[in-house]
Amino acid sequence: MKIAGFTIIRNAIINDYPVAEAIRSILPVVDEMVVLVGESDDETEALIRSIGSGKIRIISSVWDMSMRTGGKVLAVETDKALRHVTADCDWAFYIQADEVLHERYQEAVRHSCERYLEDRNVEGLLFDYNHFYGTYDYIGDSRRWYNKEVRIIRNDPSIQAYRDAQGFRKEGRKLRVKHSGAAIYHYGWVKSPDVMKRKLNHFNRLWHDDGKVEAFIRSSDVFDFNDFDSLTAFTGSHPGVMKDRIARANWNLQLDTGIKRFSFKDRLLYWVERSTGKRLFAYKNYRKI
Repeated sequence: MKIAGFTIIRNAIINDYPVAEAIRSILPVVDEMVVLVGESDDETEALIRSIGSGKIRIISSVWDMSMRTGGKVLAVETDKALRHVTADCDWAFYIQADEVLHERYQEAVRHSCERYLEDRNVEGLLFDYNHFYGTYDYIGDSRRWYNKEVRIIRNDPSIQAYRDAQGFRKEGRKLRVKHSGAAIYHYGWVKSPDVMKRKLNHFNRLWHDDGKVEAFIRSSDVFDFNDFDSLTAFTGSHPGVMKDRIARANWNLQLDTGIKRFSFKDRLLYWVERSTGKRLFAYKNYRKI
């Protein structure tokens, strides 16, 4: 059995993406690692090369910003990276530039890939999600955050990234999946308020027209992390590859986890999920079998 890893990245340093940590977190799981590096205004490619692994293959790319509406360019680049996975790989592990796999899950991921290798009805593997917010001490726990997503897929040419590459489709339909037994740690919303605003200035250009982007830029110099509906304190351990990055954090936020900004319906659904572990009526980007 062979597993490939693949990811896309552009302007990693400017936007403070933990992409090196993301890649390092799955290197023990994968047999090769495809990194599609978009034309950047910083030393992104040098950062990837500094990881120093023989498993990594760097592919250069130029993003077509005419396809930015709805984040379509992200799916296009993701599909490009996927096409560079060697044909003899059975599975492809997609890790986004702000996602990290905890080392406690490495064995579980490989075990699941082995378990379902011959079951062709299984087209992908599902992961739970921890979405960190503001600092490394808080997790978003409302329905605003997706709680599961597919990150391992069959190495099948008919499988493609969907919409903004949050998930995948096979010939237009949802993938049939099993759970991987693992979770992804998502750090995209953990930055200082000024860096977060800068990152969103760049990221919004992948989604919106210039008028909306300029209005967002003029709104303030820093991002307001108090704009949340529900958070919970994180009491577990972070992946080992994040240790140095966490130690370098130079901002402090005190966010009130007692605040719950919900409509009556969302408050009820939140209570049901906390009580039963079931997220009712949620959109699912996959079909669990």
